[in-house]
Amino acid sequence: MSTQYGPAAEAHEAPGEHVPTPGAAEPVAAPRIGLAVVGAGYWGPNLVRNAQQTAALRLHWLCDLDEERSRRVLGEYSTVRSTTSFEQVLDDERVRAVAIATPAAAHYKLVRAALEAGKHVLVEKPITTTAADAAELCELAEDRGLVLMCDHTFCYTPVVRRIRELVHGGEIGDIQFFDSVRINLGLVQPDVDVLWDLAPHDLSILDFVLPPGVEPVGVSAQGADPIGAGQACVAYLTVRLSNGALAHCHVNWLSPTKVRTTLIGGSRRTLVWDDLNPQARLTVHDRGVDLTPPDELTDAIRHRALISYRVGDMVAPALVEQEALRNVMAEFAAAITEGRAPLTDGRSGLRVLRLLHAASRSLELGGATVPVGPATDVEPITAQERAAAR
Repeated sequence: MSTQYGPAAEAHEAPGEHVPTPGAAEPVAAPRIGLAVVGAGYWGPNLVRNAQQTAALRLHWLCDLDEERSRRVLGEYSTVRSTTSFEQVLDDERVRAVAIATPAAAHYKLVRAALEAGKHVLVEKPITTTAADAAELCELAEDRGLVLMCDHTFCYTPVVRRIRELVHGGEIGDIQFFDSVRINLGLVQPDVDVLWDLAPHDLSILDFVLPPGVEPVGVSAQGADPIGAGQACVAYLTVRLSNGALAHCHVNWLSPTKVRTTLIGGSRRTLVWDDLNPQARLTVHDRGVDLTPPDELTDAIRHRALISYRVGDMVAPALVEQEALRNVMAEFAAAITEGRAPLTDGRSGLRVLRLLHAASRSLELGGATVPVGPATDVEPITAQERAAAR
């Protein structure tokens, strides 16, 4: 935001320093955005801490059904009040925005109430439990001119932001494949399978980095429960993209070693992201496969192989380490101030949710490819579909 001063500064000011002349108007700071955090469980304390450290936000409330837990989270933040009443938060005119970090089953009701009260909303993933509810919330926010943002935290890490820049800027060429591995030992969840627990991270990253014009068109998934946990503990998910490329995600609760890698292959370069390697989280490889266009072939080389292999340099871009959630809060505040959609808006949350529902449907159908669309999670699987999957 530009800062307005009065008459020109006097000539004696030091280089790089702007000294207003006597009587000049003081710079006018933008009013801070009043915020309430809802949920003081696992993620809520992180939201509180980062909200307090974001200059554009002013935290007024922490709301949780367990008020004693809220007080323990707030600790030294004596200017922030705790409450068990969400209605009290919504009735406070100072509160322009709410950040919701509750169990997913409560998201729809809380987000809808906040939007109807005229509040901007940041909500932890998944945005809701059904795509129909998510679509309704997106339409409500758009109709009322409010920001609805999903906390897809990985998308705000410096490495994923750089990957998006490289992909959208054309540096890697056309996307040919996306391959991610997210495996570790536990924790086995009692209420969701490994796809719903781990794959949202990779699917939100895929949605974030895909260039305009490339989108998922179908999903297939295979899963296994070798320990008898009652839901898939190992799963492989394949997303077919509109340009003919494939995106593949491997998620696993049973691996004795932790692996966090993503490869994005392009027609010009390939990106390798190893999140467990802080010295070189991202490497860019000028290596790949080239195909000689048929119109460039001569009679002398027509019978030679059309494919050639390119082996070039590998570089590791410098990345500034930043806490991703701080960037989430800054983007939420900027979207409200500037009256624009955030980078991970409600629609991005809806797209990720549709991929997850399509994956679940594919699991029930034995791995069949399921089209991605509005009806994915609302049409029941027919007897004919089940029979065909056997």
